Amino acid sequence: MALKVELKPGEKFILGDSVIVNDDQRTRLTIEGEAPILREKDVMTVEAADTPCKKIYLLVQLMYLSREPARHHKMYFDLVNDVVKAAPSTLGFIDDINNHILTGSLYKALKATKGLIEYEGTLLGHASRSSGVRVDR
Repeated sequence: MALKVELKPGEKFILGDSVIVNDDQRTRLTIEGEAPILREKDVMTVEAADTPCKKIYLLVQLMYLSREPARHHKMYFDLVNDVVKAAPSTLGFIDDINNHILTGSLYKALKATKGLIEYEGTLLGHASRSSGVRVDR
């Protein structure tokens, strides 16, 4: 089944190992075949990965885009273990992400990690309100 992608002027996306940059007009592409595809708005940079759960997203993204996803497993599982120890209420999110990773559904794992990041934001918001300390992200 083909994937249809509409790009705004100047928008980027990753297709396999390549970054595709749209020209100065709206474009519609039809992509057939198997390759990881990630829109610019879904890309996490190292600089933007400033919380533990954003770092988890970055690692899942690296797995998704990699030809050898297992290279990133140790760092990923070490980090999720630390997150669950610090915030046991994240376990449901982590279990969902892990199941997707272990079944090879890395794009679904990436999408599930967005929910974990949102939950982390909620936890950080509660922590900053209860301590009176502002947490900047």
